[in-house]
Amino acid sequence: MRIIAFNGSPRKKWNTATLLEKALEGAASRGAKTELIHLYDLNFKGCISCFACKTKGGKSYGRCAVKDDLTPVFRKIEKADAIILGSPIYFGTVSGEMKSFMERLLFPYLTYTDPPQSLFPRKIKTGFIYTMNTTEEQMTERGYVQHFKSHEMTLLHCQLNY
Repeated sequence: MRIIAFNGSPRKKWNTATLLEKALEGAASRGAKTELIHLYDLNFKGCISCFACKTKGGKSYGRCAVKDDLTPVFRKIEKADAIILGSPIYFGTVSGEMKSFMERLLFPYLTYTDPPQSLFPRKIKTGFIYTMNTTEEQMTERGYVQHFKSHEMTLLHCQLNY
């Protein structure tokens, strides 16, 4: 089993990274091959809306056409058995780096059919670790749960089983 975790925090040794490391340690103790990728170490931007990934019959159909540090990462994800996304919560949602990563990871796989279908080659398990300095009550009052549910639904539509 191969599990890749993605740290969406600029801090490599704080809460989000620590929880991701602990999750990977647990997986490794059960025989999994693991890897932790710090998104802030990579050179990339969010989706540029070129739509090359949406052009049926095009060489990039179902895959992001932008060539940058995420290109080899996406190849790794397609071979992974599970991924874990980790992010601190800034202004009620994931960090900008994680948001850009999710755009680039997920948008190419979604079709504009009704209902939407996924072009991801198979289903893989996906987990999300959120870190924040707030209580559950404050989280609900501030609408954070809606953002989390949105992430869950997007991941499910892309066959990344949340």
